[in-house]
Amino acid sequence: MSAPAATRPAALTAIPARRTRLFTLPEIRWAAAALLLFAAGSVARLLHTPPELWWSLYLACYLTGGWEPALAGVRALRERTLDVDLLMVVAALGAAAIGQITDGALLIVIFATSGALEAFATARTEDSVRGLLDLAPDTATRIDDGAETTVRAADLEVGEVILVRPGDRVAADGTVVAGASEVDQATITGEPMPVDKAPGDEVFAGTSNGTGVLRVRVGRRAEDSVVARIAALVEQAGRTKARAQLFIEKIEQRYSVGMVAVTLAVFAVPLIFGAALQDSLLRAMTFMIVASPCAVVLSTMPPLLAAIANAGRHGVLVKSAVVMERLGGTTRVAFDKTGTLTRGVPELTDIRVLPGCPCTAEEVMRWAAAAEYSSEHPLATAVVRACRERGLAVPPVDHFSAQPGRGVTATVDGHVIEVGSPAALLNSADEDAAAVVAEIQGAGHTAVIVRREHRSIAILGLTDQERPEAADSVAALTEITGAAPVLLTGDNLAAARQLAGRLGLTDVRAELLPEGKVAAIEELEAAGDRVTAVGDGINDAPALAAAHTGIAMGGNGSDLTLHTADAVVIRDDLTTVPAVIALSRRARRTVIANLIIAATFIAVLITWDLVGHLPLPLGVAGHEGSTVIVGLNGLRLLRRRAWESGTARGSD
Repeated sequence: MSAPAATRPAALTAIPARRTRLFTLPEIRWAAAALLLFAAGSVARLLHTPPELWWSLYLACYLTGGWEPALAGVRALRERTLDVDLLMVVAALGAAAIGQITDGALLIVIFATSGALEAFATARTEDSVRGLLDLAPDTATRIDDGAETTVRAADLEVGEVILVRPGDRVAADGTVVAGASEVDQATITGEPMPVDKAPGDEVFAGTSNGTGVLRVRVGRRAEDSVVARIAALVEQAGRTKARAQLFIEKIEQRYSVGMVAVTLAVFAVPLIFGAALQDSLLRAMTFMIVASPCAVVLSTMPPLLAAIANAGRHGVLVKSAVVMERLGGTTRVAFDKTGTLTRGVPELTDIRVLPGCPCTAEEVMRWAAAAEYSSEHPLATAVVRACRERGLAVPPVDHFSAQPGRGVTATVDGHVIEVGSPAALLNSADEDAAAVVAEIQGAGHTAVIVRREHRSIAILGLTDQERPEAADSVAALTEITGAAPVLLTGDNLAAARQLAGRLGLTDVRAELLPEGKVAAIEELEAAGDRVTAVGDGINDAPALAAAHTGIAMGGNGSDLTLHTADAVVIRDDLTTVPAVIALSRRARRTVIANLIIAATFIAVLITWDLVGHLPLPLGVAGHEGSTVIVGLNGLRLLRRRAWESGTARGSD
């Protein structure tokens, strides 16, 4: 179901709620057709079929892959601008005019493929934002003088009271006025575990209610909710990135104008001084061939595409060549905590039996697991899982009951066992229990009290464990970028500092909503850093969009985050983050080397053509030779060694 139009940012209201598929985009279809025709023409030529056949196939490749950039170029000419796309079409036609139709067809295929990738990335980003807006439900149950009325969430006004039943998604940002429950708000704050809510606590639209019933007073209209603001932030960051491409367009414009002007001069000047028309045309066409940026294009694409393919084989999806290039410019990495540096699954870490309790840790474990067995709370699941991992049998239970926001009660082995939060079960007289709770919470863990016959007997400590590879990944990134990563999280400060201390992080920013993460990214980049943000939750999507580059952890990553991010760690291995940044840096060095090679060839051939007499076959051979050299140099990044060398710390 799509969100109501009234809840959408203005820029999205005109976008139909559908999911873009690969071949629904015309750019994808035209590029694929051009590639197939080019391949067919090449095979036909190698098989020595009649020239009319493979020429026809190549010409069809020209038409399918070149008509869009040609049309765009003509439109640009009407606005008195000249772009490289039109220049490539002209160069391709020039190549065909002197018999080098294969070169021109290859150039057409490269540019058609690049345009198709850009169109697909744009469409998927729009789909991602629409998916985010689907988090908030379309309808809500409003309380009117004790009666329940179903209304559109977009029509809710500030001050109205809504009813949130167990399992429902909260329809609006607001404050709890009655009831108690646990609410999973990881989509907004990134907190790894549901948060107990009671009267006076704030809740957010799009978060998921647990087992209790809540009455919530609406605090913001739908278009002002946190989830709607996240979508707006994603769009705003995307527009900012697009403006950064203006510099490249200026360079393209100057090159295009200069090349056309020189080509015309090469043709016209000799005619003025009495040269033959055919000789002047041949020299101009030779200039067009040797000056065409085929080698320059292949200087950048093969290394970057080879690096993308290599990264893909090792579990990292890099969405475009532009992203692969940008990754290498990273000077600072910003990590989310839950699900990124940690596993995102709570685990039992402590069983603290209180002094004077006539029971063992194993007995406490069995009783707690039995009481929690019927609960769906993530903490309860962690307790049951820990009991089974220790090889302990979970005893049967009588008279189970659950109280949202408080905990569970059950009769186990003839004893009344209670398991719940300190806020609900901690007695002011239990000084020993209070001290242990304070110690566990001070260490950044979640404390759970176990009581028998209404007396505290033990405290359980649970935490979200860091990934085993997190420390090595942080150390590698520190060495590669020259700066320690920063930790941005919606979790509490104590837990964040505890994790940061173990991983060697010093810059910790905790208890952040999505706007806070974006502000932190903008602050770092304003200070001169090029930030790569790494996260997994929907709450991380604006930060990923705002950063210089965004990487999503794909194992538990949300749909929006995976599509907003520039790269996705598919196999959920954190060590691939420093590896892909190092690989990108190697690709960038290869691009620079290729550009030097291509520029040297072009400069020598152009000078030869202008000053002396460059034979057309030699000009074509030099042009093709430079193309082959830079292409093969770039393809070296396909080798396994390129990835393995990238995993070494400080490889740059």
